[in-house]
Amino acid sequence: MTTGAPPPTYPARPRRSRLRTFLPLGVAAWLVLEIWLLTVVAGAAGGFTVFLLLVAGFLVGSAVVKRAGRRAFRALSETLQQQQGGVAGAGAGGGAVGKSEGNGFLMLGGLLLMLPGLVSDAVGLVLLVPPVQKGLGRFAERTFERKIREAGGGGLGDAFQQARMRRPDGKVVQGEVIRDDAGSGEASAEGPRPPLSR
Repeated sequence: MTTGAPPPTYPARPRRSRLRTFLPLGVAAWLVLEIWLLTVVAGAAGGFTVFLLLVAGFLVGSAVVKRAGRRAFRALSETLQQQQGGVAGAGAGGGAVGKSEGNGFLMLGGLLLMLPGLVSDAVGLVLLVPPVQKGLGRFAERTFERKIREAGGGGLGDAFQQARMRRPDGKVVQGEVIRDDAGSGEASAEGPRPPLSR
């Protein structure tokens, strides 16, 4: 005898992203390729040559990472000095942004050089070339802006614009929300409330 109740519905299982599907396969294929290339080079040139290549890659990669870290620290300290100096000093040291451009790809290239393997060394060396860094930086910026627009309907600037309350003349308004209960005089008896913490 049926009661007429609908069968229970279960929520649909979310689709697994392509990245989570193919990333483990890509990493496994990369490791197999690295090991195969190391054995081929060891068979052709000898094991000591492969060892020297790996040590040289590690040393060059660590020097590149150290240099990129110094550049990033120098750019950060220049930016902080400009902010402390105020608007007058902003025009004098405007090159800090230009110097730090490409630091992320420089650091990534150094890390890839430090990893043991010939493919990672080749990719790391390519990432050290400045035109490649600039091209990849523009591509990453366009991709990031597109993802932000798809998620929020506007660019990154629009997201920050919406996060602030502004007066019509463009000034940021600091304020607090005070709930005024019409039936009771408790709000006025308590006095002003402290501002909300940020």
